[in-house]
Amino acid sequence: MDHLTRPEGSQPEDFHLTRRAAAGLFFAGYALAAVSAEASPITTSDEGLSIGEAAIANGAAKPLPAYVARPANGGRHAAIVVVNEIFGIHDYIKDICRRLARLGYVAVAPDFFYRSGVSLPALSDIAQIRPIVAQATPEQVDGDVRAATGWLKAQPFTRKERIGITGFCWGGAVTWRSAMVNPDIRAGVAWYGQLKPLIPRAAELKAPVLGLYGGLDKGIPAADVEAMRAALKAAGKKGSDIIVYPDAEHGFHADYRASYNEKDAKDGWARMLAHFRKHGVA
Repeated sequence: MDHLTRPEGSQPEDFHLTRRAAAGLFFAGYALAAVSAEASPITTSDEGLSIGEAAIANGAAKPLPAYVARPANGGRHAAIVVVNEIFGIHDYIKDICRRLARLGYVAVAPDFFYRSGVSLPALSDIAQIRPIVAQATPEQVDGDVRAATGWLKAQPFTRKERIGITGFCWGGAVTWRSAMVNPDIRAGVAWYGQLKPLIPRAAELKAPVLGLYGGLDKGIPAADVEAMRAALKAAGKKGSDIIVYPDAEHGFHADYRASYNEKDAKDGWARMLAHFRKHGVA
C-alpha cells in the first residue's frame, strides 16, 4: 500500500500529509452506536491504491483531518468529497472512499467533528453523539467543505474542474447545501439527508443533486420529499432529481447496519456513478 506518494517519490508540496500509518487518526472499526452483529460489511482492498491522511488548512487552530484514497497509478483524476453520517469517520466511510478510488476517483472524507476532540464512532450512546454533532454549525461545515475542495484543486493528482460530493444521512443534507454554496462542486449525490430546511433554498442550487431516499424512512417524511421535488421543478433545476425506494429504510446503503438493503444500495450506487458521469465528474 502506497501512502499517497508520487510514483517517482513524494514531494512536500504535494499533499501536506501526515507520515503516520494510514488512517491512524480515525477509528478502527464500525460505529458502535449503529453496527449490527448480523451485518456483513463490504471490505474493499487497498491494493493498487494510495491511502493516507491529509491535514487541510481551514483557518482553524488545528487543520481539518481527512482520510484520502486514490489510484496509485499516477495521473489526474476526478475527485469526490465523501461526507459521513453523524458517526464520523469509521470503517464504512473509509471503505466508501476505497470503492471510489478503485473506480478511478480521488476520494476525500474530512472529519467534520474533529474540533470536539471526541471519537464519535467509539461512542455507543446516540444521546452522547447528537450534541457533539450539533456543535458543527452549517457555516462551519460549509467552510470545511470549501477547504477540502480547495485542497483537492491544489493537488497534482486531481482534475480540479471535476469535483463532486456525496454524503450519507447527516452528510446528505451537507451535500444538498454544498451544491448551493460551493462553486467548486460540479455535482452531488445525497443519500437520505434531511430536506425540510433546504426546501425553501432549492433555487440556490448551482450544481445538480441526485437524492436517494427510502420510502420507509421514519425520519424524513414523504411530504418533505414531494415538497423538494416540487421546489426543484418550480426553480427549473432540471438536472436534479430524487429517487425513492419504496422498501428501503433510512440508512439503506449502510452495509454495517441492520437497515442495509443490498438491492437498493446497489441500484443507488449505480445511479450515483451515472449522475457523476453525466455531469462531468468522471
